[in-house]
Amino acid sequence: MPSRSTLRQPPPDPPPSRAREPDEDLTLPVDRLSAATPSLQTQGGDALPIAEGLSDDFAMAPKVAGPLAPFGSPTYRMFWIASLFSNTGTWVHEIGAGWLMSTLDGSPQMVSAVRTAMALPMILFALPAGALSDRVDRRRLMLLVQCWLMLTATAIAVLTWLEWMTPGLLLVLTVVMGIGTVLHVPTWQASIPEIVDRQHLTQAIALGSISFNLARSVGPAVGGLLIATVGIWAAFGVNAISFAVVFWAAFLWRRTRRTAPPSDSFWASMRDGWVLVFSRGEMRRTLIRLVLFALPASALWALLPLVAREQLAWDARGYGYLVGSIGLGAVIAAAWVPTMRVRLGADVAIVVAMLTFAIGLAILGATSMRWLALLAALILGSGWMAVLTALNANAQFALPDAMRARGMACYLSALACAMAIGSLFWGSVAAAYSPGFSLIGAAGALVGSCIVAAGLPPAGGRVGV
Repeated sequence: MPSRSTLRQPPPDPPPSRAREPDEDLTLPVDRLSAATPSLQTQGGDALPIAEGLSDDFAMAPKVAGPLAPFGSPTYRMFWIASLFSNTGTWVHEIGAGWLMSTLDGSPQMVSAVRTAMALPMILFALPAGALSDRVDRRRLMLLVQCWLMLTATAIAVLTWLEWMTPGLLLVLTVVMGIGTVLHVPTWQASIPEIVDRQHLTQAIALGSISFNLARSVGPAVGGLLIATVGIWAAFGVNAISFAVVFWAAFLWRRTRRTAPPSDSFWASMRDGWVLVFSRGEMRRTLIRLVLFALPASALWALLPLVAREQLAWDARGYGYLVGSIGLGAVIAAAWVPTMRVRLGADVAIVVAMLTFAIGLAILGATSMRWLALLAALILGSGWMAVLTALNANAQFALPDAMRARGMACYLSALACAMAIGSLFWGSVAAAYSPGFSLIGAAGALVGSCIVAAGLPPAGGRVGV
Protein backbone atom coordinates (compact mmCIF):
# COMPACT_ATOMS: atom_id res chain seq x y z
CA MET A 1 0.00 0.00 0.00
CA PRO A 2 1.47 3.37 -0.93
CA SER A 3 2.04 5.78 1.93
CA ARG A 4 0.34 9.19 2.13
CA SER A 5 3.66 10.89 1.69
CA THR A 6 4.13 9.00 -1.54
CA LEU A 7 0.71 10.02 -2.82
CA ARG A 8 1.35 13.68 -2.04
CA GLN A 9 4.64 13.85 -3.92
CA PRO A 10 4.45 15.50 -7.35
CA PRO A 11 4.43 13.06 -10.26
CA PRO A 12 7.87 12.15 -11.64
CA ASP A 13 9.13 13.81 -14.79
CA PRO A 14 7.96 12.00 -17.93
CA PRO A 15 10.47 10.00 -19.92
CA PRO A 16 12.28 11.99 -22.62
CA SER A 17 10.56 10.12 -25.44
CA ARG A 18 7.12 11.35 -24.41
CA ALA A 19 6.13 14.97 -23.92
CA ARG A 20 4.01 15.73 -20.87
CA GLU A 21 0.56 17.07 -21.62
CA PRO A 22 -0.37 20.27 -19.80
CA ASP A 23 -3.19 18.77 -17.70
CA GLU A 24 -1.74 15.31 -17.30
CA ASP A 25 -1.97 13.52 -13.92
CA LEU A 26 -3.76 16.40 -12.24
CA THR A 27 -6.50 14.24 -10.71
CA LEU A 28 -6.08 11.46 -8.21
CA PRO A 29 -7.70 8.22 -9.45
CA VAL A 30 -10.24 6.70 -7.11
CA ASP A 31 -8.31 3.42 -7.08
CA ARG A 32 -5.32 5.24 -5.55
CA LEU A 33 -7.65 7.01 -3.17
CA SER A 34 -9.12 3.69 -2.03
CA ALA A 35 -5.66 2.20 -1.60
CA ALA A 36 -4.44 5.14 0.38
CA THR A 37 -7.52 5.45 2.60
CA PRO A 38 -9.15 2.00 2.86
CA SER A 39 -11.57 3.18 5.57
CA LEU A 40 -13.31 5.77 3.37
CA GLN A 41 -16.94 5.39 2.35
CA THR A 42 -20.39 6.90 1.94
CA GLN A 43 -27.70 7.23 0.59
CA GLY A 44 -29.64 7.68 -0.15
CA GLY A 45 -31.48 8.82 -2.99
CA ASP A 46 -33.34 7.89 -2.47
CA ALA A 47 -30.34 7.72 -3.03
CA LEU A 48 -27.02 12.64 -3.18
CA PRO A 49 -24.22 15.41 -3.67
CA ILE A 50 -21.34 14.92 -2.16
CA ALA A 51 -17.95 14.09 -1.19
CA GLU A 52 -15.72 17.09 -1.22
CA GLY A 53 -13.09 16.49 1.34
CA LEU A 54 -13.62 12.84 2.06
CA SER A 55 -9.88 12.51 2.49
CA ASP A 56 -6.83 14.71 2.62
CA ASP A 57 -5.49 13.07 -0.53
CA PHE A 58 -8.67 13.70 -2.44
CA ALA A 59 -8.77 17.33 -1.29
CA MET A 60 -5.16 17.86 -2.36
CA ALA A 61 -5.81 16.83 -5.96
CA PRO A 62 -4.85 19.95 -7.93
CA LYS A 63 -7.68 19.59 -10.42
CA VAL A 64 -11.17 18.20 -9.91
CA ALA A 65 -13.60 17.37 -12.70
CA GLY A 66 -16.56 19.72 -13.07
CA PRO A 67 -19.95 18.89 -11.52
CA LEU A 68 -21.47 18.07 -14.92
CA ALA A 69 -18.65 15.75 -16.02
CA PRO A 70 -20.78 12.55 -15.82
CA PHE A 71 -23.09 13.97 -18.49
CA GLY A 72 -20.25 13.29 -20.91
CA SER A 73 -21.47 9.69 -20.84
CA PRO A 74 -24.55 9.29 -23.11
CA THR A 75 -25.67 6.32 -21.02
CA TYR A 76 -25.52 8.32 -17.82
CA ARG A 77 -27.46 11.18 -19.42
CA MET A 78 -30.13 8.73 -20.54
CA PHE A 79 -30.46 7.16 -17.11
CA TRP A 80 -30.40 10.55 -15.37
CA ILE A 81 -33.36 11.75 -17.42
CA ALA A 82 -35.18 8.45 -16.85
CA SER A 83 -34.48 8.68 -13.12
CA LEU A 84 -35.87 12.21 -13.04
CA PHE A 85 -39.14 10.91 -14.52
CA SER A 86 -39.15 7.91 -12.19
CA ASN A 87 -38.38 9.94 -9.07
CA THR A 88 -41.12 12.42 -9.97
CA GLY A 89 -43.56 9.53 -10.37
CA THR A 90 -42.46 8.10 -7.04
CA TRP A 91 -43.14 11.37 -5.22
CA VAL A 92 -46.51 11.71 -6.95
CA HIS A 93 -47.27 8.16 -5.78
CA GLU A 94 -46.19 8.85 -2.19
CA ILE A 95 -48.41 11.92 -2.03
CA GLY A 96 -51.28 9.80 -3.30
CA ALA A 97 -50.63 6.91 -0.89
CA GLY A 98 -50.35 9.14 2.18
CA TRP A 99 -53.43 11.14 1.25
CA LEU A 100 -55.43 8.03 0.33
CA MET A 101 -54.69 6.43 3.70
CA SER A 102 -55.64 9.63 5.53
CA THR A 103 -58.95 9.42 3.65
CA LEU A 104 -59.54 5.71 4.30
CA ASP A 105 -58.32 5.75 7.92
CA GLY A 106 -57.12 9.04 9.38
CA SER A 107 -55.58 7.63 12.58
CA PRO A 108 -51.91 8.58 13.10
CA GLN A 109 -50.93 4.92 13.39
CA MET A 110 -52.39 4.00 10.01
CA VAL A 111 -51.03 7.06 8.22
CA SER A 112 -47.54 6.42 9.60
CA ALA A 113 -47.94 2.71 8.75
CA VAL A 114 -47.77 3.63 5.06
CA ARG A 115 -44.19 4.82 5.57
CA THR A 116 -43.42 1.65 7.55
CA ALA A 117 -44.85 -0.52 4.77
CA MET A 118 -42.61 1.26 2.26
CA ALA A 119 -39.56 0.62 4.45
CA LEU A 120 -40.28 -2.98 5.52
CA PRO A 121 -39.05 -4.68 2.29
CA MET A 122 -35.83 -2.67 2.44
CA ILE A 123 -35.24 -3.91 5.99
CA LEU A 124 -35.91 -7.56 5.20
CA PHE A 125 -34.63 -7.98 1.65
CA ALA A 126 -31.96 -5.34 1.00
CA LEU A 127 -28.98 -7.62 1.63
CA PRO A 128 -30.36 -10.56 -0.42
CA ALA A 129 -31.17 -8.08 -3.20
CA GLY A 130 -27.63 -6.72 -3.07
CA ALA A 131 -26.15 -10.21 -3.19
CA LEU A 132 -28.39 -11.03 -6.16
CA SER A 133 -27.32 -7.86 -7.97
CA ASP A 134 -23.65 -8.75 -7.52
CA ARG A 135 -24.27 -12.19 -9.10
CA VAL A 136 -26.61 -11.62 -12.08
CA ASP A 137 -26.78 -9.40 -15.14
CA ARG A 138 -27.85 -6.05 -13.67
CA ARG A 139 -29.47 -4.88 -16.89
CA ARG A 140 -31.79 -7.89 -17.09
CA LEU A 141 -32.62 -7.58 -13.40
CA MET A 142 -33.46 -3.91 -13.89
CA LEU A 143 -35.80 -4.73 -16.78
CA LEU A 144 -37.67 -7.35 -14.76
CA VAL A 145 -37.97 -5.07 -11.76
CA GLN A 146 -39.43 -2.20 -13.80
CA CYS A 147 -42.11 -4.56 -15.14
CA TRP A 148 -42.91 -5.58 -11.55
CA LEU A 149 -43.22 -1.94 -10.45
CA MET A 150 -45.33 -0.95 -13.47
CA LEU A 151 -47.82 -3.75 -12.83
CA THR A 152 -48.07 -2.97 -9.12
CA ALA A 153 -48.62 0.76 -9.64
CA THR A 154 -51.22 0.01 -12.31
CA ALA A 155 -53.06 -2.34 -9.95
CA ILE A 156 -53.17 0.34 -7.23
CA ALA A 157 -54.47 2.91 -9.73
CA VAL A 158 -57.24 0.61 -11.01
CA LEU A 159 -58.37 -0.49 -7.53
CA THR A 160 -58.46 3.12 -6.34
CA TRP A 161 -60.42 4.23 -9.42
CA LEU A 162 -62.95 1.43 -8.85
CA GLU A 163 -63.16 2.42 -5.14
CA TRP A 164 -62.22 -1.10 -4.10
CA MET A 165 -59.17 -0.02 -2.11
CA THR A 166 -59.10 -0.68 1.65
CA PRO A 167 -56.50 0.34 4.28
CA GLY A 168 -55.20 -3.23 4.55
CA LEU A 169 -55.01 -3.74 0.79
CA LEU A 170 -53.16 -0.44 0.39
CA LEU A 171 -50.55 -1.54 2.92
CA VAL A 172 -50.13 -4.95 1.22
CA LEU A 173 -49.66 -3.41 -2.22
CA THR A 174 -47.26 -0.85 -0.75
CA VAL A 175 -45.14 -3.73 0.55
CA VAL A 176 -45.26 -5.41 -2.89
CA MET A 177 -44.05 -2.18 -4.50
CA GLY A 178 -41.37 -1.89 -1.83
CA ILE A 179 -40.03 -5.33 -2.79
CA GLY A 180 -39.57 -4.11 -6.36
CA THR A 181 -37.90 -0.96 -5.09
CA VAL A 182 -35.47 -2.89 -2.92
CA LEU A 183 -34.43 -4.92 -5.96
CA HIS A 184 -33.94 -1.78 -8.05
CA VAL A 185 -32.08 0.59 -5.72
CA PRO A 186 -28.96 -1.51 -4.91
CA THR A 187 -28.79 -2.57 -8.55
CA TRP A 188 -28.81 1.04 -9.74
CA GLN A 189 -26.36 2.18 -7.05
CA ALA A 190 -23.92 -0.57 -8.02
CA SER A 191 -24.30 0.20 -11.74
CA ILE A 192 -23.14 3.82 -11.51
CA PRO A 193 -19.40 2.94 -11.57
CA GLU A 194 -20.03 0.94 -14.76
CA ILE A 195 -21.65 3.89 -16.50
CA VAL A 196 -19.26 6.72 -15.56
CA ASP A 197 -15.50 6.90 -15.09
CA ARG A 198 -14.37 6.26 -11.54
CA GLN A 199 -12.95 9.78 -11.19
CA HIS A 200 -16.45 11.12 -11.92
CA LEU A 201 -18.22 8.90 -9.38
CA THR A 202 -18.63 11.67 -6.80
CA GLN A 203 -20.17 14.03 -9.36
CA ALA A 204 -22.47 11.24 -10.60
CA ILE A 205 -23.80 10.68 -7.07
CA ALA A 206 -24.28 14.43 -6.68
CA LEU A 207 -26.25 14.68 -9.93
CA GLY A 208 -28.37 11.72 -8.87
CA SER A 209 -29.18 13.56 -5.66
CA ILE A 210 -30.13 16.67 -7.60
CA SER A 211 -32.44 14.56 -9.80
CA PHE A 212 -34.10 13.10 -6.72
CA ASN A 213 -34.61 16.47 -5.08
CA LEU A 214 -35.77 18.20 -8.25
CA ALA A 215 -38.40 15.48 -8.42
CA ARG A 216 -39.21 16.07 -4.76
CA SER A 217 -39.77 19.77 -5.45
CA VAL A 218 -42.02 19.12 -8.46
CA GLY A 219 -43.63 15.73 -7.79
CA PRO A 220 -45.64 16.62 -4.68
CA ALA A 221 -47.13 19.71 -6.33
CA VAL A 222 -48.02 17.63 -9.40
CA GLY A 223 -49.48 14.94 -7.15
CA GLY A 224 -51.57 17.42 -5.19
CA LEU A 225 -52.85 18.97 -8.43
CA LEU A 226 -53.73 15.56 -9.90
CA ILE A 227 -55.54 14.48 -6.74
CA ALA A 228 -57.50 17.72 -6.57
CA THR A 229 -58.49 17.84 -10.27
CA VAL A 230 -58.56 14.21 -11.50
CA GLY A 231 -58.59 11.93 -8.47
CA ILE A 232 -56.23 10.00 -6.24
CA TRP A 233 -56.02 7.14 -8.74
CA ALA A 234 -54.25 9.43 -11.25
CA ALA A 235 -51.24 9.75 -8.94
CA PHE A 236 -50.66 5.99 -9.13
CA GLY A 237 -51.23 5.95 -12.89
CA VAL A 238 -48.54 8.57 -13.43
CA ASN A 239 -46.14 6.49 -11.36
CA ALA A 240 -46.80 3.44 -13.55
CA ILE A 241 -45.92 5.49 -16.65
CA SER A 242 -42.69 6.71 -15.02
CA PHE A 243 -41.47 3.14 -14.59
CA ALA A 244 -41.94 2.60 -18.32
CA VAL A 245 -39.40 5.38 -18.96
CA VAL A 246 -36.77 3.62 -16.82
CA PHE A 247 -37.58 0.32 -18.56
CA TRP A 248 -36.83 1.92 -21.93
CA ALA A 249 -33.52 3.33 -20.68
CA ALA A 250 -32.48 -0.07 -19.33
CA PHE A 251 -33.54 -1.70 -22.60
CA LEU A 252 -31.23 0.63 -24.57
CA TRP A 253 -28.30 0.19 -22.15
CA ARG A 254 -25.42 -1.87 -23.51
CA ARG A 255 -23.04 -2.81 -20.71
CA THR A 256 -19.38 -2.25 -21.54
CA ARG A 257 -17.85 -2.94 -18.12
CA ARG A 258 -18.68 -5.82 -15.85
CA THR A 259 -17.51 -7.09 -12.49
CA ALA A 260 -16.84 -10.81 -12.20
CA PRO A 261 -19.59 -12.43 -10.09
CA PRO A 262 -18.60 -14.02 -6.76
CA SER A 263 -17.43 -17.58 -6.96
CA ASP A 264 -18.97 -18.57 -3.62
CA SER A 265 -22.57 -19.45 -2.83
CA PHE A 266 -25.43 -16.98 -2.55
CA TRP A 267 -25.58 -17.31 1.25
CA ALA A 268 -21.83 -16.93 1.54
CA SER A 269 -22.07 -13.77 -0.57
CA MET A 270 -24.57 -12.28 1.87
CA ARG A 271 -22.39 -13.22 4.82
CA ASP A 272 -19.33 -11.66 3.19
CA GLY A 273 -21.25 -8.44 2.53
CA TRP A 274 -22.34 -8.24 6.16
CA VAL A 275 -18.82 -8.91 7.42
CA LEU A 276 -17.34 -6.33 5.05
CA VAL A 277 -19.66 -3.57 6.22
CA PHE A 278 -18.96 -4.07 9.90
CA SER A 279 -15.24 -4.71 9.50
CA ARG A 280 -14.54 -1.24 8.06
CA GLY A 281 -14.38 1.47 10.67
CA GLU A 282 -15.58 4.31 8.46
CA MET A 283 -18.56 2.25 7.24
CA ARG A 284 -19.55 1.48 10.83
CA ARG A 285 -19.36 5.15 11.76
CA THR A 286 -21.40 6.06 8.69
CA LEU A 287 -24.16 3.63 9.66
CA ILE A 288 -24.20 4.90 13.26
CA ARG A 289 -24.58 8.49 12.09
CA LEU A 290 -27.26 7.39 9.64
CA VAL A 291 -29.35 5.70 12.33
CA LEU A 292 -28.87 8.60 14.76
CA PHE A 293 -30.30 10.92 12.15
CA ALA A 294 -33.05 8.76 10.65
CA LEU A 295 -34.72 7.66 13.91
CA PRO A 296 -35.92 11.17 14.84
CA ALA A 297 -36.03 12.53 11.27
CA SER A 298 -38.57 9.85 10.30
CA ALA A 299 -41.22 11.80 12.24
CA LEU A 300 -41.38 14.30 9.38
CA TRP A 301 -42.34 11.80 6.67
CA ALA A 302 -44.59 9.74 8.94
CA LEU A 303 -46.71 12.67 10.12
CA LEU A 304 -46.55 15.23 7.32
CA PRO A 305 -50.00 14.33 5.85
CA LEU A 306 -51.59 14.82 9.27
CA VAL A 307 -49.75 18.09 9.86
CA ALA A 308 -51.05 19.38 6.53
CA ARG A 309 -54.62 18.19 7.12
CA GLU A 310 -55.11 18.86 10.85
CA GLN A 311 -52.60 21.49 11.90
CA LEU A 312 -52.52 23.62 8.75
CA ALA A 313 -56.06 22.83 7.48
CA TRP A 314 -54.75 22.15 3.98
CA ASP A 315 -56.17 19.95 1.25
CA ALA A 316 -54.17 17.63 -1.03
CA ARG A 317 -52.88 20.52 -3.12
CA GLY A 318 -51.55 22.32 -0.04
CA TYR A 319 -49.91 19.10 1.12
CA GLY A 320 -48.19 18.93 -2.24
CA TYR A 321 -46.90 22.48 -1.81
CA LEU A 322 -45.54 21.58 1.62
CA VAL A 323 -43.61 18.54 0.37
CA GLY A 324 -42.54 20.48 -2.73
CA SER A 325 -40.99 23.12 -0.47
CA ILE A 326 -38.93 20.39 1.18
CA GLY A 327 -37.66 19.36 -2.25
CA LEU A 328 -36.93 22.96 -3.19
CA GLY A 329 -34.92 23.40 0.01
CA ALA A 330 -32.90 20.32 -0.90
CA VAL A 331 -32.15 21.68 -4.38
CA ILE A 332 -31.08 25.03 -2.92
CA ALA A 333 -28.84 23.24 -0.43
CA ALA A 334 -26.95 21.57 -3.27
CA ALA A 335 -25.31 24.94 -3.99
CA TRP A 336 -23.92 25.57 -0.51
CA VAL A 337 -23.41 22.09 0.98
CA PRO A 338 -20.02 21.53 -0.76
CA THR A 339 -18.71 24.89 0.48
CA MET A 340 -19.89 24.15 4.00
CA ARG A 341 -18.14 20.77 3.96
CA VAL A 342 -14.88 22.37 2.84
CA ARG A 343 -15.00 25.14 5.42
CA LEU A 344 -16.24 23.12 8.40
CA GLY A 345 -15.02 19.64 7.59
CA ALA A 346 -17.17 16.65 6.69
CA ASP A 347 -18.03 15.55 10.25
CA VAL A 348 -18.83 19.02 11.58
CA ALA A 349 -20.92 19.73 8.48
CA ILE A 350 -23.04 16.63 9.17
CA VAL A 351 -23.71 17.75 12.74
CA VAL A 352 -24.61 21.28 11.57
CA ALA A 353 -26.99 19.85 8.98
CA MET A 354 -28.63 17.64 11.63
CA LEU A 355 -29.14 20.70 13.84
CA THR A 356 -30.62 22.55 10.86
CA PHE A 357 -33.12 19.74 10.36
CA ALA A 358 -33.99 19.80 14.09
CA ILE A 359 -34.75 23.54 13.89
CA GLY A 360 -37.04 22.94 10.92
CA LEU A 361 -38.88 20.14 12.77
CA ALA A 362 -39.42 22.33 15.82
CA ILE A 363 -40.80 25.21 13.74
CA LEU A 364 -43.11 22.94 11.73
CA GLY A 365 -44.42 21.28 14.89
CA ALA A 366 -45.10 24.56 16.66
CA THR A 367 -46.76 26.64 13.95
CA SER A 368 -50.20 26.76 12.40
CA MET A 369 -49.24 29.55 9.99
CA ARG A 370 -48.88 28.26 6.47
CA TRP A 371 -46.15 30.66 5.34
CA LEU A 372 -44.03 29.72 8.35
CA ALA A 373 -44.66 26.03 7.68
CA LEU A 374 -43.40 26.49 4.12
CA LEU A 375 -40.28 28.22 5.46
CA ALA A 376 -39.75 25.34 7.87
CA ALA A 377 -40.12 22.93 4.94
CA LEU A 378 -37.32 24.72 3.06
CA ILE A 379 -35.07 24.38 6.14
CA LEU A 380 -35.97 20.71 6.48
CA GLY A 381 -35.15 20.03 2.85
CA SER A 382 -31.75 21.67 3.20
CA GLY A 383 -30.88 19.66 6.29
CA TRP A 384 -32.12 16.38 4.81
CA MET A 385 -30.10 16.91 1.65
CA ALA A 386 -26.90 17.84 3.45
CA VAL A 387 -26.93 14.91 5.88
CA LEU A 388 -27.83 12.11 3.47
CA THR A 389 -25.57 13.42 0.71
CA ALA A 390 -22.53 13.27 2.96
CA LEU A 391 -23.39 9.86 4.39
CA ASN A 392 -24.14 8.33 0.99
CA ALA A 393 -20.85 9.59 -0.41
CA ASN A 394 -18.95 8.20 2.60
CA ALA A 395 -20.51 4.80 2.01
CA GLN A 396 -19.86 4.72 -1.75
CA PHE A 397 -16.14 5.37 -1.37
CA ALA A 398 -15.67 2.86 1.44
CA LEU A 399 -16.81 -0.13 -0.62
CA PRO A 400 -14.89 -2.16 -3.24
CA ASP A 401 -16.53 -2.62 -6.64
CA ALA A 402 -17.07 -6.36 -6.25
CA MET A 403 -19.17 -5.86 -3.10
CA ARG A 404 -20.67 -2.44 -3.77
CA ALA A 405 -24.26 -3.65 -4.20
CA ARG A 406 -24.15 -5.65 -0.97
CA GLY A 407 -22.53 -2.81 0.95
CA MET A 408 -25.04 -0.23 -0.29
CA ALA A 409 -27.84 -2.71 0.45
CA CYS A 410 -26.72 -2.76 4.09
CA TYR A 411 -26.68 1.05 4.08
CA LEU A 412 -30.19 1.22 2.63
CA SER A 413 -31.42 -1.45 5.03
CA ALA A 414 -30.12 0.51 8.02
CA LEU A 415 -31.83 3.66 6.74
CA ALA A 416 -35.12 1.85 6.12
CA CYS A 417 -35.03 0.11 9.50
CA ALA A 418 -34.44 3.37 11.34
CA MET A 419 -37.19 5.09 9.33
CA ALA A 420 -39.68 2.28 10.01
CA ILE A 421 -39.03 2.12 13.74
CA GLY A 422 -39.06 5.88 14.03
CA SER A 423 -42.30 6.17 12.05
CA LEU A 424 -44.10 3.74 14.34
CA PHE A 425 -42.79 5.43 17.47
CA TRP A 426 -43.57 9.01 16.45
CA GLY A 427 -46.94 7.93 15.10
CA SER A 428 -47.76 6.51 18.54
CA VAL A 429 -46.65 9.76 20.20
CA ALA A 430 -48.87 11.73 17.80
CA ALA A 431 -51.84 9.49 18.62
CA ALA A 432 -51.34 10.07 22.35
CA TYR A 433 -50.79 13.82 22.06
CA SER A 434 -50.74 15.53 18.64
CA PRO A 435 -48.67 15.55 15.43
CA GLY A 436 -47.16 18.92 16.38
CA PHE A 437 -46.11 17.66 19.81
CA SER A 438 -44.54 14.60 18.18
CA LEU A 439 -42.50 16.74 15.75
CA ILE A 440 -41.22 18.94 18.58
CA GLY A 441 -40.24 15.83 20.54
CA ALA A 442 -38.42 14.47 17.49
CA ALA A 443 -36.55 17.76 17.18
CA GLY A 444 -35.36 17.44 20.79
CA ALA A 445 -34.28 13.83 20.17
CA LEU A 446 -32.35 14.95 17.10
CA VAL A 447 -30.43 17.49 19.18
CA GLY A 448 -29.40 14.59 21.41
CA SER A 449 -28.34 12.64 18.32
CA CYS A 450 -26.16 15.58 17.29
CA ILE A 451 -24.34 15.44 20.62
CA VAL A 452 -23.68 11.71 20.20
CA ALA A 453 -22.62 12.12 16.55
CA ALA A 454 -20.22 14.92 17.49
CA GLY A 455 -18.51 12.55 19.94
CA LEU A 456 -17.84 9.84 17.34
CA PRO A 457 -14.32 9.46 15.93
CA PRO A 458 -13.89 11.68 12.86
CA ALA A 459 -13.87 10.24 9.35
CA GLY A 460 -10.58 8.56 8.61
CA GLY A 461 -9.45 9.21 12.19
CA ARG A 462 -9.25 12.99 11.81
CA VAL A 463 -11.45 16.02 11.77
CA GLY A 464 -11.91 18.06 8.68
CA VAL A 465 -11.96 17.49 5.03
